[in-house]
Amino acid sequence: MNDSVFKEELFEEKKVFITGGATGMGLGFARSFLEHGADVFIASRNAERLELASEKLKELTGESILWKVMDVREESSVDGAVDFIGGEWGNMDILVNNAAGNFFCPIEDLSENGWRAVVDIVLDGTFRVSKKCFPLLKKNGGSIVNIIANYAWNAAPYVGHSGAAKAGVLNLTRTLALEWAKYDIRVNAMCPGVVLTEGVRDNLLRDEAIVNRLENSIPMGGIASVEQMAQQVLYLCSPAAGVVTGEVLVADGGQSLVGNMFYELGKQIYKE
Repeated sequence: MNDSVFKEELFEEKKVFITGGATGMGLGFARSFLEHGADVFIASRNAERLELASEKLKELTGESILWKVMDVREESSVDGAVDFIGGEWGNMDILVNNAAGNFFCPIEDLSENGWRAVVDIVLDGTFRVSKKCFPLLKKNGGSIVNIIANYAWNAAPYVGHSGAAKAGVLNLTRTLALEWAKYDIRVNAMCPGVVLTEGVRDNLLRDEAIVNRLENSIPMGGIASVEQMAQQVLYLCSPAAGVVTGEVLVADGGQSLVGNMFYELGKQIYKE
């Protein structure tokens, strides 16, 4: 088990659904929940990656997971996954809305399809999955964690599609926290620091010099690990956070207090 401040059995018998769970932070979240006793279901668009993730998690933890191909942009696909969960488990305790998409592009060059691709995954997908999971979550009460970014409450130059979507997710988080409190469902957001997952490297941070400059701008902790971010999600879903709802846990090492990293990165990339 990775170093953890939580008891191994903290989530014993809890049912956890993680979108975008086959790679990156989603895979790390799945591992951490498994290591703390939970039953885990992951979904993403790629069957091969899901199968590899399942095998890797079995190797690392000795535990099996459930998985299914799902596209958060398609209502019927989400229906199929949630119906599967209902048939297997009958209820759900935790939902982590982690599926995301992003790439650098100034708004003046951003196509309608480019805008829609990101907004439909991040904002519409979070709405779609949360609403479909609601009947399962309200049976026993539960917890939702939405993964956002530290530009959700500020400007998002060169990633405007993602910024608008993440800002919408932040508002949706607080709205659902109020509307679903009567069902004993807590809804929070987690804002990770810079984590160099495969997707981040491929779509945002390919230049090592930029990565180094970015790391130097983070006051505490530097580039974060998936395991560190997983601990934040575990906390938000734990009994210790039982009175926390509608909040954002910012775990970016103070980077958002320094300045807007995407403004500086974008200017370098586009040589303005």
